[in-house]
Amino acid sequence: MANDRLLVTVPDATLRQALGPVPDDVDVVIWDMTGPAPADQIDIVVPPYQGQRGSLSHLAGVKTQLVQSQFVGYDGIEDQLPPGHVYANASSVHETSTAELALALVLASQRGLPDFVRAADDGRWAPGWRPSLADRNVLLVGFGPVGRAIEARLLPFETNVVRVAHRARTDERGVIHGVDELAVLLPSADVVVVAVSLNDSTVQLVDDKFLSAMPDGSLLVNISRGKVADTDALLAHARRGRLRLALDVTEPEPLPEGHPLFKLPNVLISPHVGGATSAMLPRMARLLNVQITRMRQGLAPLNVVLTS
Repeated sequence: MANDRLLVTVPDATLRQALGPVPDDVDVVIWDMTGPAPADQIDIVVPPYQGQRGSLSHLAGVKTQLVQSQFVGYDGIEDQLPPGHVYANASSVHETSTAELALALVLASQRGLPDFVRAADDGRWAPGWRPSLADRNVLLVGFGPVGRAIEARLLPFETNVVRVAHRARTDERGVIHGVDELAVLLPSADVVVVAVSLNDSTVQLVDDKFLSAMPDGSLLVNISRGKVADTDALLAHARRGRLRLALDVTEPEPLPEGHPLFKLPNVLISPHVGGATSAMLPRMARLLNVQITRMRQGLAPLNVVLTS
């Protein structure tokens, strides 16, 4: 900015403590973005984790070099961010935790853990024969950083992972299919894990046609965004008992109390907690330290996804 010092704002004392010592020419101020900015010019602004979208309007009239989000997803942010700001997402912070949850949802659904918990709550011993994860065909729809992290955790379970991305290509493991091949790939999938970014091309990607192409008894896991799936279509297929669902995200979100999806025994729902683990804070602090270092060195920031 105008002087040789960097001004960084963080939303709370917890992130400030995790950030640790900073260079002498860096000032770190706590600003939760619910009131006036501490200065007209701020080099790096970190919005709060909860309530980020509502807080971005407070950047109007503030000059920044970087708005460093604590989220990976940035759908809709271009409508919230005032003009004149550079916005970076939190790539490298949440991928591991999100992949852990994806694997947990797959394993819990395949091995019937929700049924065991319900039986235990009733004081019943309820053994049963369940599908394995080993030897299953897993269709991984979305092969960005989260998708790659999920694949890395699926392979040791002796699965056959088929990767799908926006466009077809190859890597060291072989073919990555294009999304236009889904109609051919879905009928042979035992498990489908959806890990795409939300954009115009992925809204309601998982619709009735998509679900109808999946085999009877197969499992759909959505770890991306609720709007990627048609809720009415999900409910229709689950009600018929044709498919099993494991959803960390829903549309609407939060899912209203008493929603019929909650009541179905073949549906497992977690409340959008893919990144909500102990790994988040130290990884977020690590990323912010990297951004500070790069700015001090005159280097471009990492993870820039929007310029308003």
